[in-house]
Amino acid sequence: MSLKNRRACGLLSENNIGETIKVSGWVNRRRDHGGLIFIDLRDRSGLLQLVFDENFSDFTIVEKLRNEYVIEVEGELRNRSEEAINDKLATGRIELVGQSIKILNTSKTPIFDISDDTANVDENVRLKYRYMDLRRKEMQDNLILRHKVTMAMRKFLDLNGFLEIETPMLGKSTPEGARDYLVPSRVNPGNFFALPQSPQIYKQLLMASGMEKYFQIARCFRDEDLRADRQPEFTQLDIEMSFVEKEDIINLVTDMIKEIFKETMSVDLADSFPRITYKEAIDKYGSDRPDLRFDLELIDIGEIVKDTEFKVFQSVLKKGGTIKGINGKNCGNILSRKEIDGLTDFVAQHGAKGLAWIAIREDGISSTIAKFLSDSELENIVKAMDGQIGDLLMFVADTKEVVNNSLGALRLELAKRLDLIDENELNFVWVVDFPLFEYDKEENRYVAIHHMFTAPQEQDLELLKTNPLEARAEAYDLVLNGTELGGGSIRIHDYNRQKEIFDLIGFSEEEAKVQFGYLLDAFTYGAPPHGGIAFGLDRIIMLMRKCSSIRDVIAFPKTQSASDLMLGAPSYVTEKQLKELSIKSDLKKDK
Repeated sequence: MSLKNRRACGLLSENNIGETIKVSGWVNRRRDHGGLIFIDLRDRSGLLQLVFDENFSDFTIVEKLRNEYVIEVEGELRNRSEEAINDKLATGRIELVGQSIKILNTSKTPIFDISDDTANVDENVRLKYRYMDLRRKEMQDNLILRHKVTMAMRKFLDLNGFLEIETPMLGKSTPEGARDYLVPSRVNPGNFFALPQSPQIYKQLLMASGMEKYFQIARCFRDEDLRADRQPEFTQLDIEMSFVEKEDIINLVTDMIKEIFKETMSVDLADSFPRITYKEAIDKYGSDRPDLRFDLELIDIGEIVKDTEFKVFQSVLKKGGTIKGINGKNCGNILSRKEIDGLTDFVAQHGAKGLAWIAIREDGISSTIAKFLSDSELENIVKAMDGQIGDLLMFVADTKEVVNNSLGALRLELAKRLDLIDENELNFVWVVDFPLFEYDKEENRYVAIHHMFTAPQEQDLELLKTNPLEARAEAYDLVLNGTELGGGSIRIHDYNRQKEIFDLIGFSEEEAKVQFGYLLDAFTYGAPPHGGIAFGLDRIIMLMRKCSSIRDVIAFPKTQSASDLMLGAPSYVTEKQLKELSIKSDLKKDK
């Protein structure tokens, strides 16, 4: 069989009528009409109908064909009869009349239908037989788009003067962030490499090397608990630039995203994306990755009830907590008491101790808390939250973190229930002015919000000495429909500034030298100002394809327990292998 002579099924058209053509692929469907057999042949490009009548010399072979057999057919292309035209199919007006056939391989009965509808197929089955799942058009389209996006990224960055540079997969373990995947070194017994959580250090060193504009479509690894948008190994677009400010990076990335959507999906995006500060995002939406396709803002009523006699609210405010509400428009008419109680259980999953509510009805107020509030307090709350007849006002009183987390989650839940989300809308927003630090009560120290190499904003430098938690970072995240696509920052390039940050997060001078001495040294040899950003490629494709999980846009993903069902990995290794690595395991092999 010669690839040169093979034609793609889905790319043939009426322009090829009368030609003798050779095609190959998988039997998608076989229809026997008694003396006339139709075969829908599938390859990556699409479907083509094949026709064999009883005068065909190898008709008995055609009769043996079953779904997923791999065949090669040569024949003449002709127009379908008028009654057989299928305009839903790209090749629905043509068919190939078979003149010769060869079975290249047979197939057992498929574990599941190779169709676009696998809603009733357990995902673990799909993952175990991934090579079958990837035959489906939906999955192939996901990977085709992924390819087109990466090509568009490379093209855009190349035209803008960037160099694609590979960085090592075997590096040094870092003490911050997620857990590393460790790789034992055979030639250095007792020592370990770490797979990269990101190329962060290397790309900063490339800037110190004078590369100026770097990018990489990089494989990264994090040994962390998984969610729908996380995997233990993932791919990110990594970008770093020298001699830039925040605006340069935001403008470049905005142009790149516009180009990607235009080139791969024929979608025209706005010239620029709106911006929101971290504080505004948390205050209004309870999240630093707000979904702005709908309103449902969080309303702070603390000032209204600051003198209240309601003891629950009193207690929270005295402890420095906050009280916020959200207006479920017309939910007072839509939701039953049982469903409202269900929302109380929902916010409890996010840390809230309860959900107070006020339902505004035609005949007055129905509420769990109205009797504890004065008439003026009740009136002002309803006014502040734009309460109308039929609305359900819901409140959480607790620490700021609990209130924002629980109401932020409730906001998204209500949007789904009330059908407020336009699935076709692409709502990009830049989130800026992140805090530089947060305080970890368990470790009793400051930790970096993004990472410890993020530069503080120039106007907040004094706050590093007086109130580090108020210092803002030169950091920025790009969010699409409530999902963080990527984040970045202007980096520290000065030895003394980096040492100051290390001191604040509790790194001793000795620890800093052991962990990052090479980077600190690089800063003393003329490192330029630089900054960058990294994007989760899997997340971008997931959103572009409207998938619910990044597993659907990765060729061979892991399960939520970080295992590969197809290969049976991770797995035990032999005692001999462990001995070569100077490792001893006290876990018994599972028989």
